[in-house]
Parts: sequence; structure tokens; C-alpha cells
Amino acid sequence: MERAEVPDIVIGRLPIYLRALTHLLETDQEFTSSQELGRILGIGSAQIRKDLSHFGEFGKQGTGYEVSYLRQQISKILHVDRNWSVALVGFGDLGQAIAHYGDFSSKGFCIEAIFDADPDKVGQNVDGTVIQDAKNLAEVISKYKIKMAIIAVPALAAQNVANELIEAGIRAILNYAPITLNVPERIRVEYIDPVMHLQTMTYYLA
Repeated sequence: MERAEVPDIVIGRLPIYLRALTHLLETDQEFTSSQELGRILGIGSAQIRKDLSHFGEFGKQGTGYEVSYLRQQISKILHVDRNWSVALVGFGDLGQAIAHYGDFSSKGFCIEAIFDADPDKVGQNVDGTVIQDAKNLAEVISKYKIKMAIIAVPALAAQNVANELIEAGIRAILNYAPITLNVPERIRVEYIDPVMHLQTMTYYLA
């Protein structure tokens, strides 16, 4: 089945399944079932089976899923069975937290380049990565053939940064700036806005 035919909402659940399988593997559990995964994740077992069926048959009648095998297959589907270089733009408080977040490297995502427009920050060494002047963004991204970027700049600067990243060859953006980016259809953008999520939750508290 072509990737375009798989609904985005299904792709969005695959990392959740991957995380659950990783936890099971860490406890030395060899087999699981859609019912068990459903209980762990709060997702219907039928939904889990339907999601996985988009990509093939991974379980066996009577034994369920082999945890290590299913984890391996979902990793391949998501292309996280390899290492990915990532560019980080913005080294303010948020950018610093992102740069020092250990789970990126442990999950195969390496902050290959960090950019900032503040001359006082340019040249600083961050865990072996030297902060580059934002003016050199296109050159560095092209040199290292980076395809993914994280935007951690103020909202007013985010669109211009996104434009420069796309022009430099970036194909996927994780945007922390509280603004919706205007990008070509070929560019994948995911948004992380804590305030927006808090505002969503207050609806259920009132």
C-alpha cells in the first residue's frame, strides 16, 4: 500500500505503539497482544489491529505479537531504524532545553547544527556542537545534507526562518513557535505549543 493512502492519524499513533513496545521489551516481555497494548494505551484493540493492517500482518493467531519483531517493523515503517541529523534554530531558554534533551540522541536524532542570531551565543560549544551564526544556515544545512529542523525562535521570526530552512533543503519542521507556518505542501510540519494544549484542557475543567 502506498504511504499516501495511510491516514495521518494512523501514522501519528505508530510512535505511541513503538514507545509501548519499547517499554515491554525493557521488561523482557517476549509477546504481547492487541488487547494488552490497548489496555496500556487506552486504545481499542480493534483499532490497533486495523492500524497495523495498513502495513502487513505482524501477529500470529494464538500467540499475538512478538514484541521485538513488531518494534523492529514499526521502526522500519517510521524510518527510525537509522540515525537522523537535525538542525536547531534558536538558542534561547527553549532552544537550550531542546539541545540538552537526552532522548533525542537515544532515539536516533542528532542535533547536528545549532543556529542563533545573537553574536554572544555564536561560537559557544554545546555538547560538542558549536553554535553557528544564523546567516550561515543555508550553507551548513546543505553541507551536512540535513533534512529535518526544529524551530525555537519567537513567533515573529518563525516564518522567515521556515522560509530559509525550506530554501536550504529542509523537508520536515518541528515548530515550537506559537504560529502556524505557511509552507509548501511537500513540507511536513508538526507543532508543539504548550499554551494551546493547556487552553484545550481548560475546556474540560470549567
